[in-house]
Amino acid sequence: MSARVLVGLSGGVDSSLTTWLLKQQGRDVGALFMKNWEEDDSEACPAEADAEDARRVAAATGVPFFARNFAAEYWDGVFEHFLAELRRGRTPNPDVLCNREVKFKTFVEQAQDLGYPKIATGHYAQVRERDGRFELLRGADPGKDQSYFLYALEQSQLAVAEFPIGHLRKSEVRALAAQANLPTASKRDSTGICFIGERAFDPFIQRYLGSNPGAMITPDGEQIGEHRGLHFYTIGQRGGLGIGGRKGGSGEPWFVLDKRAADNTLIVAQGEHALLYARSARLETPHFVAGSAPSAEFRCTAKTRYRQPDQTCTVTLHSTGAKVVFDTPQRALTPGQSVVFYQGEICLGGAVLDVVDRI
Repeated sequence: MSARVLVGLSGGVDSSLTTWLLKQQGRDVGALFMKNWEEDDSEACPAEADAEDARRVAAATGVPFFARNFAAEYWDGVFEHFLAELRRGRTPNPDVLCNREVKFKTFVEQAQDLGYPKIATGHYAQVRERDGRFELLRGADPGKDQSYFLYALEQSQLAVAEFPIGHLRKSEVRALAAQANLPTASKRDSTGICFIGERAFDPFIQRYLGSNPGAMITPDGEQIGEHRGLHFYTIGQRGGLGIGGRKGGSGEPWFVLDKRAADNTLIVAQGEHALLYARSARLETPHFVAGSAPSAEFRCTAKTRYRQPDQTCTVTLHSTGAKVVFDTPQRALTPGQSVVFYQGEICLGGAVLDVVDRI
């Protein structure tokens, strides 16, 4: 293990404790604050406040502090793909790309330029080396485990990465940070996608994609309204449809069942309609942390959403992608989102949901 390690210090409690723990180990620690978005309005992510918190933590722990602007890399590697997926009528997960393209690529390159061969982050995950290969493991806190967002990492990225709080629960992180008198010990966790922050999603996305109204119909083909643009909706969404007070029907809530990009149509229904559920889906080409799949067909558990309980399934690989078949029907499988595969504590990898085979 290299003595020199650069921490991605975001200004939150998780990366703050990461910095302190490594310093306590006697490591040669540096801290780097990554700015990944250029604020262009008064309600953007509070990057300056976070940067100041990061500086305070670096000073409190006695480590060198660096700050770098990766907004251009973030735009090219993450945000443009995010917008392209929304235009296709899909619901992308930019956090997966952000980890692969920025936090474990651009950041790693910057660390090496500064003379740090290893990086560390405050992710709730763990890495284990076995027989010369690196395994990605779940974080010890099941409520905070972030391996779901890290499944796309390569062996070369895991080889230089450390997750010093991965073996801790969030409550332990808070307690240790308080004991260490870290300035961010009681700072609340950030929420939302970084470049959107805690702002409303719809107005932010409208600035980039505008509106594209189309028909809102039931599975029987009855038009009951007009949507504002498919990029404002996601499968399983309840509320925000503008038809809650519509007369007739069962009186149950309305849900988004599907988004039909070919003719810009939003399909909705009342209640837990059968089309909300699916047992199988076709996937884009999977990524496996080990570099290859366990076999051409394998059993595992999977998550299609962060914090979802593990679901048993069978994954079958083919020449242009893969197929996943779940043992029980899954609610609101969403093209563009990721399905992540596990065997026990090991994250095998995952893939983007492409076509859902609805019941």
